[in-house]
Amino acid sequence: MSHGNLEDIPDDLPVPVDDGAAAHLVGAELPDLSLRCTNGRDQSLRELTGRTVLFFYPRTGTPGQPPTLGFVGETWESIPGARGCTPQSIGFGRLTPGFGELGVTVFGVSTQTTAFQREFQQRQQLGFEFLSDSELLLTHAMRLPTFDFPVESGGPNTLMRRMAWVVENKRIARVWYPVFPPGECAANVLAWLRENHVA
Repeated sequence: MSHGNLEDIPDDLPVPVDDGAAAHLVGAELPDLSLRCTNGRDQSLRELTGRTVLFFYPRTGTPGQPPTLGFVGETWESIPGARGCTPQSIGFGRLTPGFGELGVTVFGVSTQTTAFQREFQQRQQLGFEFLSDSELLLTHAMRLPTFDFPVESGGPNTLMRRMAWVVENKRIARVWYPVFPPGECAANVLAWLRENHVA
C-alpha cells in the first residue's frame, strides 16, 4: 500500500509481536466453504489434497499509487506486520519448484478480489494461485487475525494479518504467526516441510 519499490523492506519497520490471535488455529479443521481462485474456479478448502501451504497477507500494493493514511491518520508502514506483501509473495514464487518437489501446493490468500489478485499474479509472474476471501467467509468462520485500513478498491477494509499454514488431512498442522521479515516466510515454511517430509 506504499508508493516506491514494493519489493523493498525499510530497515525501521515495527516488528509484529505474537498477540495470541492465531493460537486457536493450530490443529483446527478447515471449514466447509469454497473461495474463488485466480484460475477461475471455486476451491473447496475441504477438498485440498496432500499437503498444502496457505500463506496470508494483508494487501499487495500498486506501483506508483500514492500512500494512503489509515482511519486515525496512521501510515501503512507504521502498522506492525502490514508492509511486505510483495516480498512475501515473491519469496513463494521463487521457491515454487522446491514446494513442487515435495508435492506441496501453495496458495496465497487475502481479502482482495480475484481480479486484483490476478493482476498482481500476472505482473509478478508468480507460478501459484491465489484465493480470495473478499466476502470474509473464511475470516469470520475461523476468527482470523485482522486489522482495518481504508481500501480504495479491490476488496473490503478488513485485512488479514500475515501468517502461513501447512494443511494436511483437512486440518492445520502448523502455523507461522506473526511472520517477520515477510520475505523469509517462504524459506522458513519450505525448510520445515523438508524437515518433516512425508514420503
